[in-house]
Amino acid sequence: MTRLRVGRARVVVIAAIVLALVVGVWLTRGAEEYPGTADPRNPAPEGAQAVARVLEDQGVDVTIARSADAFEDAVVDDGTTVVVSSTHELAPSTLARLREHAASAARVVLVEPGYALAREIDEELGTLPVAADDADAVAARCPDGVAGVGLDGLTVEVDRATSYRLDGDGEECFPREAGSLVRTVDGLVLFGAGQALTNDQVTRGDNAAVALRLLGHDPRLVWYVPDAADAVADDAVTIGTLLPDWIGPGLWVLALSGVALVLWRFRRLGPLSTEPLPVVVRAVETARSRGRMYRRSGDRAHAARALRRAACADIAGRLRLDRGTAPPAVAEAAARHLGAPVATVAALLDDDRTPPATDQDLVRFAQDLARLRREVRRS
Repeated sequence: MTRLRVGRARVVVIAAIVLALVVGVWLTRGAEEYPGTADPRNPAPEGAQAVARVLEDQGVDVTIARSADAFEDAVVDDGTTVVVSSTHELAPSTLARLREHAASAARVVLVEPGYALAREIDEELGTLPVAADDADAVAARCPDGVAGVGLDGLTVEVDRATSYRLDGDGEECFPREAGSLVRTVDGLVLFGAGQALTNDQVTRGDNAAVALRLLGHDPRLVWYVPDAADAVADDAVTIGTLLPDWIGPGLWVLALSGVALVLWRFRRLGPLSTEPLPVVVRAVETARSRGRMYRRSGDRAHAARALRRAACADIAGRLRLDRGTAPPAVAEAAARHLGAPVATVAALLDDDRTPPATDQDLVRFAQDLARLRREVRRS
């Protein structure tokens, strides 16, 4: 009898464990199949299954569309509210269809669109993330409501949100210093407090009331969850779409400038033409003429510099150095080659040396340089 009771107890425990596992799997099945944030079938904390079920309990006909084709098949009229979650997956072509629905008096709510989508809606529309401390208990302060929905007296309390700023016409609610959490642009309602729809934060503040008034105002709700596969060929991201608009005109200007430069230089360049010289002057005559001019002008410093430069170039060539080598390096190499003190050689090749005071000093200096060149040539 005791063994029978123990066996029954084990069966009950095992059955309870299996039942708990089945319930747990059933409850988490939606989170695995629909893991998106604010998804109407996601029971996880970041999902929005609670709001969708409450709307259905309130008599709102909730239709969930998970593709562009399903959204196109859903009938959208002036008695329908369209809410779009996972807006980061929204394609430009689908955004154009949403604009058409908004223009036909249907209420279109975009849940927390990011910067890229905001720029698609309006180039002047700015976005600003709101931290938890700043987004805590934000009052509506919009007596006329937004898109025909009265929200005055309600507050939104979330951990994070996005505020939208646009200079111009448009209804706005839950204002912040640099924008508002709810704003209408061209008939589209931008709802920056997307966490107010999630299961774990819908009960904070007046989040539930805001969600029900904003999404349950009309008897029918089309909940569109975009997918990356909804994009058509024109929506594909190419290199051209990532480049700024001024790249094209800038490349044309650069190309035209290059063509103009080629044409300009082409007219200036051409084959070299040779002309016979009227007279032929020997190099030695040129050197003597310069020497006579230096002597008549008394410019001994200029003559000494010319002698030093000629000596440096000659010695550098003899020592297989570059002819443009600095005089100190040439003096050091010559002293090492001759085994002479560096100071003695540098005193002859240094341009900073005091120029000769008399013609005799200049002649003596020229003789010393000639002797140094001969010694380097002989060694």
